[in-house]
Amino acid sequence: MPIHPRRLLSRPRAAAGSAVALALSLFVAMPVGGPAAAAESAPGCQVDYTANEWTGGYTAEVSVTNEGPALSDWRLTWTYVGDQHVTSGWNATVTQSGHAVTAVATAWNGSVAEGGTVSFGVQGTSRSGGPAPTDFALNGVSCGGEDTTPPTTPPTTPPPTTPPSADCGDAVVCDDFEDQAGPAPAGNWRFTAPDCQGTGTAAVDTGTAHSGTRSLRLDGKAGYCNHAFVASTADLSTVGPVLYVRMWVRHTTALPAAHVAFVSMPDSSQGGKALRIGGQNGALQWNRESDDATLPAQSPTGVGLSRPLPTGSWQCLRFKVDTTAPGLDTWLGDEQVPGLHADGVPTRDVDDQWLSRTTPPRPTALRLGWESYGVGDDTLWFDDVAVGSAPIGC
Repeated sequence: MPIHPRRLLSRPRAAAGSAVALALSLFVAMPVGGPAAAAESAPGCQVDYTANEWTGGYTAEVSVTNEGPALSDWRLTWTYVGDQHVTSGWNATVTQSGHAVTAVATAWNGSVAEGGTVSFGVQGTSRSGGPAPTDFALNGVSCGGEDTTPPTTPPTTPPPTTPPSADCGDAVVCDDFEDQAGPAPAGNWRFTAPDCQGTGTAAVDTGTAHSGTRSLRLDGKAGYCNHAFVASTADLSTVGPVLYVRMWVRHTTALPAAHVAFVSMPDSSQGGKALRIGGQNGALQWNRESDDATLPAQSPTGVGLSRPLPTGSWQCLRFKVDTTAPGLDTWLGDEQVPGLHADGVPTRDVDDQWLSRTTPPRPTALRLGWESYGVGDDTLWFDDVAVGSAPIGC
């Protein structure tokens, strides 16, 4: 999982593909003799601004710590020097005029105690990007700007976050399918249609593979309740407390507007109904079968915080599921997908429905394939699949 260390000034950090992670932490205390500090002003504050950028857009998580008197309402302002333009926000009302941005508290998070922290997020467009902002002001009082005091020791750059190893280690499932000898899945993998079987098929493919010479191929078909999966025989009911899954997946048709799923995990906390990852509205999504809740919420903002699953190439999909507390994260390659993150803290347009159920999931098995309830034929391949109690990299 990406780690965003605090720094006095913004500093870019390399990320996989076209994604760029930026972390910013600023602290300024107003000096003696400065502007008078009324009950609603902020003589000091600290801002963490963490952005994820891709071609054409970005999201940013903003965390504000109030170093002054308690606030009953707040307004944070900053200026972009690049071509970033805010299109929406969550946990704040965010507007932009020119390069100037203003974020105003919502009805439920306006009160911030002394030393308290409030967080919100923004989403926007950007053609060429730009540096993280440095001129944050809380309720009109600056809490940013370059610290010109020479450091007592030379600044150091923390080492980059080391991604987890692609080695399966002692994972319960660690399969590249090279031991599949026949044309149909066998041994540790069996064909299944959990609820209803249509015309979808499964096979061992010797012509397309991520590594080696074999993979699992699923020809998924459209139509109501058309299920075709290959299920691992491994029991996942004791894997944890956090369950980590890594797979390489390749598919041919863009995710449709209608709901589909290509990973299905029976979940004992739902009475055996499935915890599923697939797509809707053209983007990756999680779906909980018992109440049809989705992550992210299927609003334009929520969908915009997810990602499509690229076609025609192998993609590394990783996720983790906390079986003891609300916690779920998803990575496409090494990029954490903002809309596929749930940590128990409500995030508007993301986990509105997801948090309606407080019992943590407890997956017991892994199924790979295709599940359609309307339109959506697709051919998928799966390879180098791993499930364990420790992070597994790409």
